[in-house]
Amino acid sequence: MSAYMVFTRDKTLDQNELNLYSKEVPATLAVHEVKILALYGRHEDLEGDSTEGTVILEFPSIEAAKVWYDGPEYRKVREHRFKGSTYRVVLIQGV
Repeated sequence: MSAYMVFTRDKTLDQNELNLYSKEVPATLAVHEVKILALYGRHEDLEGDSTEGTVILEFPSIEAAKVWYDGPEYRKVREHRFKGSTYRVVLIQGV
């Protein structure tokens, strides 16, 4: 069953770190079965605090999503995201 990883950026702290993250993250996805459904496109916050943007990734399963997220390649790259911004990340199983 498909799973969706939703990244919501709340606040940028260091744009240079985010630029490094954006440059390096595509290579971590290349060897995984993943579909990018949303990538910081136009958005409107209808409820809750304002956000800077959202990314939605579709994986074939929760397990596949975790293999990417917890894999050594992404663990190394995500350090730039941690230094560059505050995010919320949710993994949810589809129906």
